[in-house]
Amino acid sequence: METRNAQGMNRTLSYSMATLTIIIWSSAFAASRYSLGYYSPVALMLLRFLFASATLSVIGIARKIRLPEKKDLPKFLAGGFVGVFLYMLFFNIGTASVVSGVSGFIIASAPVFTLIASRLILKEIVKPACWVGVAVSFCGLVTVMLSQTSEFSLSAGIFLLLGSAISTSFHNVIQRGILKKYTALEATTYTILSATIFKLVFLPNVIRELPESPLSVNLVVAYLGIVPAALGYLSWGVALSNAEKTTHVTVFLYLVPFMASLLAYLWLGETFSLWSFFGGVVIIAGMTLTNIFGRENGKR
Repeated sequence: METRNAQGMNRTLSYSMATLTIIIWSSAFAASRYSLGYYSPVALMLLRFLFASATLSVIGIARKIRLPEKKDLPKFLAGGFVGVFLYMLFFNIGTASVVSGVSGFIIASAPVFTLIASRLILKEIVKPACWVGVAVSFCGLVTVMLSQTSEFSLSAGIFLLLGSAISTSFHNVIQRGILKKYTALEATTYTILSATIFKLVFLPNVIRELPESPLSVNLVVAYLGIVPAALGYLSWGVALSNAEKTTHVTVFLYLVPFMASLLAYLWLGETFSLWSFFGGVVIIAGMTLTNIFGRENGKR
């Protein structure tokens, strides 16, 4: 009974943190496109994660987190390079030329790649219900995308954003392994710091562009670094560390376009169609199928 109660609490925490992360990350699309009007993609990427690194470092020092062991440094470097550096590089360049609705759709395809990577790399047993649930949510995702986009044409940005989705899937798998030994705060802090080190190659761009950007834009960049990056990755780490299966959490990524559209409707008064609402319902139905019928009968 105690084991079952503990599993229920972990599941509730995981789903709550995943939902919070999706809301936070959904706000980043419009903010990124706005900031890219003043910063180059690479400058925005570094400046954003300087804020994120500073935020997590302060929290980490206050919480007296452990230093990583030397043998685990390659894992953090791999997670930082593949899951954050490459993701943000592809995302920022791709977002500059692709509308937010399509960007969200492509990024939200990550659960498909994560499901495959989890099966191949982590050897996670994937029940048929998980595959069906992911497919159902993907149908809802397509519905949301089509309701928000009147035009869809292939471009270099599309392929870059697809690279972001694949990078995210590897990040989820790498973090899942790290979180077996380190806390969510430790894993997130050292992964973000590793990613920021790689991004320092773009420091000359920041030095050149920062003085020319207005305060209002820099405040938006600070928000992107502190909230979607630092706190978003941290809450996502908590969600992953308490999940029964990686896919049970990553399927929440399908909600990104739906939440982005809903937030735009509530905050900016943008159109939110019935088809978007219907697509959101289908996404949630697929998530329910994945997370309820795809469990391993209470085993972790």
